[in-house]
Amino acid sequence: MGYTIAEKILAAHAGGSPVRAGDVVVADVDFAMMHDARAGNALKMAAKLGAKGLPFAKRTALVMDHYSPPPHIEAANTHKEMRAFAEQSGAVLYDVGDGICHQVMPEGGHLTAGDLIVGTDTHSVTYGAFNALGTGVEGTDVAAVMMTGKLWFRVPETIRIELKGKLKPGVWAKDVTLNMLGRLKAEGANYRALEYTGTGVAAMEIDDRMTLANHAAELGAKAALLEADEKTIAWLAAHKARTPKPVKADVDANYVERIEIDASALPPQVARQHNIDDVVGVPEVKGQRINFALIGTCTNGRLDDIRQAAAILNGQRIAKGVRMIVTPASREIYLAASREGLIEILTRAGASFEAAGCGTCVNVTGHLITGDGDVAISSANRNFKGRLGNDKSEIWVGSSATVAASALTGFITDPREVMGGKWVAGRAA
Repeated sequence: MGYTIAEKILAAHAGGSPVRAGDVVVADVDFAMMHDARAGNALKMAAKLGAKGLPFAKRTALVMDHYSPPPHIEAANTHKEMRAFAEQSGAVLYDVGDGICHQVMPEGGHLTAGDLIVGTDTHSVTYGAFNALGTGVEGTDVAAVMMTGKLWFRVPETIRIELKGKLKPGVWAKDVTLNMLGRLKAEGANYRALEYTGTGVAAMEIDDRMTLANHAAELGAKAALLEADEKTIAWLAAHKARTPKPVKADVDANYVERIEIDASALPPQVARQHNIDDVVGVPEVKGQRINFALIGTCTNGRLDDIRQAAAILNGQRIAKGVRMIVTPASREIYLAASREGLIEILTRAGASFEAAGCGTCVNVTGHLITGDGDVAISSANRNFKGRLGNDKSEIWVGSSATVAASALTGFITDPREVMGGKWVAGRAA
């Protein structure tokens, strides 16, 4: 019997002998990430060990993204400690405004196909878009990695998800992930790896693949893995990543479950207020009034997301009474969007831009607070009650295209119906 991608990557990093789901291994970690919201305990542990006791610190990135810019003295002091530690240890530093950890990690060339990557955030599963096994750990685990270069893992069981056909224009990877949440429910894939495959995945660009992998965190997945193809290799090369070591599952690999999705039949999806797994097709809730629209976060703050919004809002204004915020996932994405004229399109449409970071998603900066009774539609990964600072408001979650279409009309709107539903190469014509 063959092996899954997760089994192969963990085996390669744990000495080379085959491993199976359920085995516990100590594996070499290729690169680690620590963000500011989890830096406190890790830096205390690192201080006890001293810089000389952390020989693998140079293979660690410290990212200031959750408290960006710092909303209080404690956060500002944490940032000071992170800067000092990076200077002393040689760790890579991403400062305020550089971007969200899960965007700057691949952008910075810190990972490649076949790698084992850990980070202090559940959405570290994003790196699976590049055929790397990325997973979330605690800050003290990252301190252990900086000291030894190793960490222990239990090999996860794997669910294979095949997307047959291609997504129709106006439907995106976000709609696939929401559909999966509706099927399996939140945490329905706890400590399992997901393998996404099929023609629907092959047709996706890298930005959409990152969404596909990233949103697996809400399913509780230990990892979300895609195979590497020409698009993957070209993207990694463009970002000066190390030589890729692509990993494919064997045809006779053992899966705990197999799921097939007809991508061509999938309509835009939306998660209803307070429950990320209460998912329905957008046509079922058309007409739901909204007051706030958010595009961004580590799940959907990439260039293609901004393109989707700009394509819908080009030359138009968002509905009266609607406020719209866009948060690019990185400084580089903001600059690219500026070069394409997307910033001006969305600003003229009535949107406001935040600096790259996580503040609007988890409301730690206080820059996006909803009013009592407000209804927000967001491209973020979660819609927990009170996540935007007010437990008397509602949060719905959809694709960036659905968010932009809804901001335009003032009601939850199927993006395929906007501008006559005419789409070319994934963009509204």
